[in-house]
Amino acid sequence: MFKHFRSLFLVTSSLLLVSAAPPALSAGQDGPEYKYVLQISDMDPSKQELILNNASNLLKAYPPGEVEVEVVAYGPGLRLMFADNANSKHLDSLAQSGVKFSACGNTIKGMTKLMGEAPKMNPSAGVVPAGVVRIGELVHQDYIYIKP
Repeated sequence: MFKHFRSLFLVTSSLLLVSAAPPALSAGQDGPEYKYVLQISDMDPSKQELILNNASNLLKAYPPGEVEVEVVAYGPGLRLMFADNANSKHLDSLAQSGVKFSACGNTIKGMTKLMGEAPKMNPSAGVVPAGVVRIGELVHQDYIYIKP
């Protein structure tokens, strides 16, 4: 009789453990597996081109849906996201491919004071309150941080 209860207990316990386990997630079900934040804080056109090329290369390196890329610009690097930047077509193309562009609101305010008017931004760029804060938030969310 004891052997019968012990067997029943083991079977029941095993079933409880299996039912308590979380369901297996398929790839991409809870978001992209790889997430990158690329920082641009330099006015140098070659670094601005490099950051866009890095974003493009990341999109090419992973199957669709497995990578998320956000470019955060602040300080002199904000010029990358100006509407008249020489790289605006490349930026627009990347935005259409899913790359997110975040412009520092603090830098925009500072440039507005210096220039006497707000800089005209690329429509593909969104504004965040502070670029460095945004980078910190993304790193906290397990984004891989890249600064060329």
